Amino acid sequence: MAKKQFKSESKRLLDLMINSIYTHREIFLRELISNASDAIDKSYYKSLTDNSTVFNKDDFYIRIKVNEDERTLIVADTGIGMTKDELDSNLGTIAKSGSFDFKENNEVKDGVDIIGQFGIGFYSAFMVAKKVTVISKASGSDEAYKWQSTGADGYTIVPCEKENAGTEIIMEIKENTEGENYDEYIDVYNIKSLVKKYSNFIKYPIKMMVKKRKLKEGTENEYDDYFEDETLNSMVPIWRKNKSELQPEDYENFYKEKHYGYENPLKYTHVSVEGITSYNAILYIPAKTPFDFYTKEFEKGLELYSNGVLIMNKCSDLLPDYFGFVQGLVDSADLSLNISREILQHDKQLQFIAKKIKEKIKSELSAMLKEDRETYETFFNNFGRTLKFGMYSEWGANKETLQDLLMFYSSTEKKLVTLDEYISRMKEDQKYIYYATGENVAKISRLPQTELIADKGYEILYFTDEIDEFAIKVLMNYKEKEFKNVSSSDLDMNSEENENEENKENNKDVFDFMRESLNGKVKEVRASKRLKNHPVCLASEGELSIEMEKILQSMPDNPGNIHAEKILEINIKHEMFEKIKNAYNNDKDKLKTLSNVLYNQAMLIEGLQIEDPVQYANDVYSLINN
Repeated sequence: MAKKQFKSESKRLLDLMINSIYTHREIFLRELISNASDAIDKSYYKSLTDNSTVFNKDDFYIRIKVNEDERTLIVADTGIGMTKDELDSNLGTIAKSGSFDFKENNEVKDGVDIIGQFGIGFYSAFMVAKKVTVISKASGSDEAYKWQSTGADGYTIVPCEKENAGTEIIMEIKENTEGENYDEYIDVYNIKSLVKKYSNFIKYPIKMMVKKRKLKEGTENEYDDYFEDETLNSMVPIWRKNKSELQPEDYENFYKEKHYGYENPLKYTHVSVEGITSYNAILYIPAKTPFDFYTKEFEKGLELYSNGVLIMNKCSDLLPDYFGFVQGLVDSADLSLNISREILQHDKQLQFIAKKIKEKIKSELSAMLKEDRETYETFFNNFGRTLKFGMYSEWGANKETLQDLLMFYSSTEKKLVTLDEYISRMKEDQKYIYYATGENVAKISRLPQTELIADKGYEILYFTDEIDEFAIKVLMNYKEKEFKNVSSSDLDMNSEENENEENKENNKDVFDFMRESLNGKVKEVRASKRLKNHPVCLASEGELSIEMEKILQSMPDNPGNIHAEKILEINIKHEMFEKIKNAYNNDKDKLKTLSNVLYNQAMLIEGLQIEDPVQYANDVYSLINN
């Protein structure tokens, strides 16, 4: 019989589909199983509308057969089957969707899922097969037909024998090549693994005769081989079960089974949404930070299913980066499966689901913060830095989502507090939310710059993460209260301001000389309005703080010319200032040395590197000797 030609596309289009659309060849099995499930769904639908048809669920299943010797893999179903015209129409036109037409031409009722597009998924078989044969008998028909093709050069359809309704797809698997191992598609254990990976939650049993061994009766080490009909899939996914049927142990066991983690999650939530776009989801927050979480190698995303069929292992578009720690899955019947199930990130329904998932995560975290503070603090210690990065990224576009979830260590409460809690404790005369930056809590608590603020009884937030100050700069204010670094040149305290102006005029010559001695290292030297017990500290002016300079300079691609505008502040009530004035009046060379020593000491307090450690040591020795 002469071959028919494909009606719509050329060999080039088929080659494009086989070689380009799908990243992994193994997904062909997922596609064929999905089509088989469609066929059984159609039988069920027919039984709802045709009283002469009886649907007994036990009679409907998908069977996989592997023959290593003949290099064949068979996927068969007991579904509705296809007529000759349907074989020609559905398989003769690439991108012809039998399932889509079935939906369009029939009012599909609740409970009937038509997963995919037969004409597309079916052709993925050619990624692994050199020849594909389809034997099908339509429900209610006495005739069966065989469709056969070796690729884009065409196909044949001839009558054949088949006892029962359904479809059988026989693939003659390609020989191995230097770059591809096709033997894995006739390996029973690999096929079982692929079914478990991609099609574990197809709602009909996927069966396969599997060879097993048992001890021969009456012997101790002799075995007999036998075959057992094994169901490869679990069929009913946990996320489609009623929440009232499930216990915490069920969610925890599922978490471990899916290899999300090896210990119980910190928190989980089960979401079921019905509406214009319906979906189910189970979301987990891990108990500990994954070892690679803060590396480039970490891949965020949720598993994405359509009616129990795995579409993507990691759908990154379902999670914003700042919620990238969440693990779990989403399953929706409403996702449109167009030419590739691997470009679903452009789907509007997927974008809608992603928006709702983001809102749900925010809601769950807010509830945890309010109702289970200890658990939230554990979470924040693990993943709080991610929230802060989220605040900083995209020019602060996410600050409304994230600002109430942030926590910082408090100087007065001696624990993590929220911004809202800080605001609730502010003094009546307090204008700003004060913060100090440093490597850790212990070092920040000893900073000279905190003395004045602490002396007034104001609470100080300790910023210990590199991202903290960058995030707060983007936030700008919280509940109309601006943030103020305790090292800022302008603390805006009126009484201290007036006193400082007077001291500035009285000691102008001394401070100008010290500034000139430092050769441009500081913008100004002045009397401090914040120091109580320490002789010297650095303050900064402008948007770039000293801590931000330190962080930027530590980056690999730092240009080297990023500097905060530094101000050297001198405590004029400290005994050191008497030595400064004495040196100015009697030994200006000594004051030059003293100015450099004080500047370098202030740099060391900030955790910054000094320019010339040897010169610094020599300067200290010379002052000691004098």
